[in-house]
Amino acid sequence: MIALFFLILILFILTQSDISLYYAFHGLTLWYGKMVPSLLPFMIVMGVCVRQNITGKMVSIFKPILYPLFRCRSEVLYCIIVGFLCGFPMGAKVTSQMYQIRQLSKTESEYLLSFCNNIGPVYCLSFVVPLLGIQNIPLFLGIMYGIPLMYGLTLRYTFFRKDMNTELKSAQNHSTERESILYSLDQSIQQSIQSITMLCGYMIFFNLLNLLPHMLCPKLLTYLAPILEITGGLGMLKDDNVMLSLIALSFGGLSCLAQTYSTIRGSDLSIGNYILHKLIITILSIPCYFFLLRFLL
Repeated sequence: MIALFFLILILFILTQSDISLYYAFHGLTLWYGKMVPSLLPFMIVMGVCVRQNITGKMVSIFKPILYPLFRCRSEVLYCIIVGFLCGFPMGAKVTSQMYQIRQLSKTESEYLLSFCNNIGPVYCLSFVVPLLGIQNIPLFLGIMYGIPLMYGLTLRYTFFRKDMNTELKSAQNHSTERESILYSLDQSIQQSIQSITMLCGYMIFFNLLNLLPHMLCPKLLTYLAPILEITGGLGMLKDDNVMLSLIALSFGGLSCLAQTYSTIRGSDLSIGNYILHKLIITILSIPCYFFLLRFLL
């Protein structure tokens, strides 16, 4: 089945070169126009902070608010802040990076992946809100980030309550030797460029997959595109089906799932658990978005 899928894709690329070039170029344009300027600076700066082991100090401003809610260590709270403010895929990247250098336990990392890897607020405000014509922005943002936040709080005091507490002491004993600031910057730049380049490949590939519905079932193209790659798909769908766009934003699309897998691939963290939690959050968001569209837009 996989061989047949790629055989058909190659056949379409060879026979429909103009269309395949358009989709590939569209993915590349979105990458350097949207993702590089918004994500690369965050990747570099956050990488330096993690390698310098100063995440605990940086989160001290938010700790009086977040600690009573989550009852977690500063490193965990730092990943929550990064995941919600910087947006996808920084939540997964920072969590995986801190887990690999033993600043997070495995349980803490799995907990963070369950709710902290979402579409960023800058992306929502600059791209999604104008595209979909959303008027009640506070309520929209409240649903977009409130559902994952409440889901994370629920998991903290149910499935992750006992394990997080038992691993708290041992995780605190892990320490990282301080590197020179220039070495940390050099390593962070190298890793960030590698990550952003891989993101480019994913965006090109999943935008290119639009070639299949374009050729086989053109009427479904605009509805399948957001499921494949969120940015290009929303651009095709626009405001024709706002509900589908909002659902796709909660889920993130197959490209986002593949990119998340790429960030955690070097660890033993589970992509299957991540997908399960993402589906649950998406399902929980549907009635809230229905209320938003039905009564407030």
